Amino acid sequence: MPPTLLAIDTATEVCSVALAFGGQVVEVAETVGQKHSDRVLPMIRELLLAHGLELADCDAIAFGAGPGAFTGLRIACGITQGLAFGAGKRVLPVGNLAALALATQAARPGARRILAAIDARMQEIYWALYATAPQLEELAAPALAKAGELEALCRQHGADLVAGNALLAYPQQAAQFDCALAPDVRASAASIARLALRRFEEGAALPPEQAAPLYVRDRVARTIDERRAAAATP
Repeated sequence: MPPTLLAIDTATEVCSVALAFGGQVVEVAETVGQKHSDRVLPMIRELLLAHGLELADCDAIAFGAGPGAFTGLRIACGITQGLAFGAGKRVLPVGNLAALALATQAARPGARRILAAIDARMQEIYWALYATAPQLEELAAPALAKAGELEALCRQHGADLVAGNALLAYPQQAAQFDCALAPDVRASAASIARLALRRFEEGAALPPEQAAPLYVRDRVARTIDERRAAAATP
């Protein structure tokens, strides 16, 4: 039997939870703004109940480790650790950019190299590069770049598709591309669960105390002056 996994993602304004069980993946998602901590546990309870499962039935708990909104990443990691400690389960941190690339691969099956890029605010983006065949493979690890560097990164790495909300946040950059674009595809708990299934089979599950967010930025916070200076930089 395939493993049963619970997956959690709170990296964006959308809160989503998913279950992988019996060869299928089911998901519930809500746009919650800043209220992830209010909604994620009730959503988990409702999803488990709807499918006749309990947390004890899960083999491991996966979460979107980032990059993404700092508070959201901490919530996902903290909730996962708490549930895993309480239920005696292991955890699977999954990169949100990899999850975005997997969702893009499903939506645009012809893409060979996907540059996943999301808005990091302050005129910056988080990005990573993935090959799609024979299965999703990371070619360039998640990194931080200026929004104005996006098109050059695409050319440098030979991407034939760029995906993610960085294209919506910085439309002037999107207008420069001559490759395919997928601005509306997003990562979610469902794509995190699908990647977590592969990692679980590879023996990559960790004890809960080893779970940690992937911030990418060296510093989680900046001063007001630093934010203003970054925003003023073209």
